[in-house]
This record gives sequence, structure tokens and C-alpha cells, in this order.
Amino acid sequence: MRLPDQPVFLTTRQVNELNGKLIEMRHDINNHLSLIVASLELIRYRPETAERMMTNVAEQPTRIAASLRKFSAEFERAFGITHP
Repeated sequence: MRLPDQPVFLTTRQVNELNGKLIEMRHDINNHLSLIVASLELIRYRPETAERMMTNVAEQPTRIAASLRKFSAEFERAFGITHP
């Protein structure tokens, strides 16, 4: 990772946009975690749903990682962080 060698200045609008993207990422991750919890609760009370619910649970880490990658890319772009 290569950081900028000069100070980075963001406008109020840019900070607001970045904050909006952070809020969106947190919302997405909370939704994915809620799906995991709900699926596991359903499995506990209705074991016959286990196969279908486990598929749902197994998909969530990939979706969480995608949300993190998306925000990280926006963050790095906003601050001029590059990768060699």
C-alpha cells in the first residue's frame, strides 16, 4: 500500500459522501449478520430447515467481505491510497 506523500484535503461534501458510504457498509454488514442469527435460530427451533438455512448462512461471509472491499476501495480512492 502506498500512502500519499502530501497532505490530503477533503471537502465537506466529500467527507459527507464517505460517511454515507460508511453508513451503507455498516447497514449491509448488520443485515448479513442478522440473516446469520435468524437462520441459526430457525435451525434451532425447526431442525428440518437446516439444509436450506445453512446455505443462507454460508453465503453471508462472502457478502460481508464484498461490503468491506467496496468501502475500502472508496476510502482508499478518497485519500489517494494506491497499491503497487
